[in-house]
Amino acid sequence: MAVRKFKPTTPGQRHKVIGVFKGVITATAPEKSLTVGKKSTGGRNAEGHLTNRYMGGGHKRKYRVIDFKRNKDGVPAVVKSIEYDPNRSARIALLYYVDGSKSYIIAPNGLEVGQTVVSGQDVAPEVGNTLPLNKIPVGTLIHCIELRPGQGAFMARSAGTFAQLISREGTYAIVKLPSGETRKILSACRATVGVVGNSEHSLERSGKAGRSRWLGRRPRNRGVVMNPVDHPMGGGEGRASGGHPRSRKGLYSKGLKTRAPKKHSSKYIIERRKK
Repeated sequence: MAVRKFKPTTPGQRHKVIGVFKGVITATAPEKSLTVGKKSTGGRNAEGHLTNRYMGGGHKRKYRVIDFKRNKDGVPAVVKSIEYDPNRSARIALLYYVDGSKSYIIAPNGLEVGQTVVSGQDVAPEVGNTLPLNKIPVGTLIHCIELRPGQGAFMARSAGTFAQLISREGTYAIVKLPSGETRKILSACRATVGVVGNSEHSLERSGKAGRSRWLGRRPRNRGVVMNPVDHPMGGGEGRASGGHPRSRKGLYSKGLKTRAPKKHSSKYIIERRKK
């Protein structure tokens, strides 16, 4: 996988860096039985009131139904294609199971068309296979990790991310997450072996404002250019810094801890995430 850079023939091309499709994406149209319509909200709620600013427009998308549970135990599947998904940063892989069913999964690095993947208890810890944490060798890089048994993949799902299985303690596995946090997860929870593909996604640059509009992102106003009635950082004579950075509702946006101090899951966190 690589990225494409463009010659500066136009202002929009000058800083544009996008991912390469040729040789990576093997299908142009999604599997019809695994796609559903996706309604664009434009930031409005059920009453039509604007509840989320700076959203609207953008290209129409279809949602690809992803199998995050991977609970077809012992049934081998062949990778039919690697596809682009407009709803996520990672690539997805279309699986054809030997029993005739089909499903989409998050495509890890190294997964190739024609490769066989399988999930279950007695499965080899190879790239693309899903198995419980108590069956994965210590030190293995993993992704699509469950937080509760049977819940489905919950963590390490975006492009280029991975976690590492560090050790085991009784019924728990110690996992280091992409954020740097080290925490306990029940050994019965499942994870997929490998690193999520499309790791060059972080190198991409839109190059022009229009590409953000295609993604449904409208122009965003800074708080310091507003009036005091509209934002706590607004107003002042001339250009003012606005004071301590804070949100529209007055909450500090840098350094304020928002996690509940008595949250039940805090006892499972061994080391906090890196800042």
